Amino acid sequence: MFETAEVGNTIDKAAFGKALPGLRAGLLEAQGGLAASSLAVAVLLGGVEGAGKADTVNRLLEWMDARGVETHVMGDSTDEERERPPMWRFWRALPPKGRMGIFIGTWYTEPIVSRTFGSLGEGRFNVAMDRIAAFETMLSKEGVLVFKIWLHIPKETLKKRLKKLASSPATRWRVNERDWKYLKRYDRFRAVSEKALRRTGTGEAPWHIVEATDPRYRDMTVATLLKDAIQDRLAQEAAHPKIKPSPDRPKPPAVNIIKNLDLSQKLSSAQYDRRHARGMTRVNLLTRKLYEKQRSLILVFEGPDAAGKGGAIRRLTSAMDARNYQHIAIAAPTDEERAHPYLWRFWRALPRRGRVTIYDRSWYGRVLVERIEGFCHREEWERAFVEINAFEESLTQFDTIVLKFWLAISSKEQLRRFKERQVTPYKQYKITEEDWRNRAKWEAYEAAALEMIDRTSS
Repeated sequence: MFETAEVGNTIDKAAFGKALPGLRAGLLEAQGGLAASSLAVAVLLGGVEGAGKADTVNRLLEWMDARGVETHVMGDSTDEERERPPMWRFWRALPPKGRMGIFIGTWYTEPIVSRTFGSLGEGRFNVAMDRIAAFETMLSKEGVLVFKIWLHIPKETLKKRLKKLASSPATRWRVNERDWKYLKRYDRFRAVSEKALRRTGTGEAPWHIVEATDPRYRDMTVATLLKDAIQDRLAQEAAHPKIKPSPDRPKPPAVNIIKNLDLSQKLSSAQYDRRHARGMTRVNLLTRKLYEKQRSLILVFEGPDAAGKGGAIRRLTSAMDARNYQHIAIAAPTDEERAHPYLWRFWRALPRRGRVTIYDRSWYGRVLVERIEGFCHREEWERAFVEINAFEESLTQFDTIVLKFWLAISSKEQLRRFKERQVTPYKQYKITEEDWRNRAKWEAYEAAALEMIDRTSS
């Protein structure tokens, strides 16, 4: 694979100077088109240590409008990052629509390095690569151009480069122990990297292997590829304008698990008081134990309007230490949230180890309200089932406990509660025209909930 980047490509100074003005103009034009579009660009720079990733970024920032670019150097994880799943720090750094993010140190770095140095087995490495490929495909479908560059230089060239840098007091600072460590493992790193690139080079996110021995050739090639990739993607977007999504109105089967629930179950006041007291004591003890064991907990509450989600959450949190939980009520996405992939706003709010996050409505909004109301396309909510399962799997693999509750009431009981809210002054803020509109689609919401439960229970 890397042999094509060892043929000796160079660009002389005169040719470089002649081509540069046109390239810079093209880059700025592409960047201007990006700023006016609904596209985001994530630039991933990979390659062996010493291949010139930082120098390449410096060139790109020099040739483009740096105000539209965010640079992220993902080194060793911080304490804050280690308390969340590994992908958390990358999700947080994803660029919004109209902007570009450049990553030095990517979601490939940890698995490739771990495999190179023997701490990650082949099976787990392959699983990690497959998950990355799925993640990048999702980003592409969510409007992110994933532009991947691998800078390659031969082993002997790298050795000479490091020795030359280390021999001069002016450049010695650019070489550290890590560079020599990676040089010793060059052959292994190369073999592992080749497997990674083969497994994750997809139509949505292909790899571009660039010969990096000659800095002028490296910089001009990367910049040209980036310009072309942005222009091609913008042309594709223009050729296929988005059509306004249509509402979906599924019908539930006459007999189903929600309809089969016994909604007549009740507790007397005395029974409730006894159970509530015991339950709150247990909640308090268990959430304290979570903190001691450094396990995160996520609670998800879904259900029809007026099902009691807010009340259930208030009763739970009354038994918790307010310093250790966060209550998030999900409403319509903000402009900032709409500028990112759908799951971005949920990833960025993940709890630290030992903490609790409680969602009053959640990421399931895409397969419920957005589906029924026509806020997203069928392809988007269909794809969301797979993305949600992958998201929750990443949480549980990090030892996060995920508990999901569907609070069910009958249509008749909902109507009673709506009317009660209308005549009770301190409850009137809870009832809106939207609640009545949603009520008219009761069966569609029930059918969507049934499919959600069927496809995301694990």
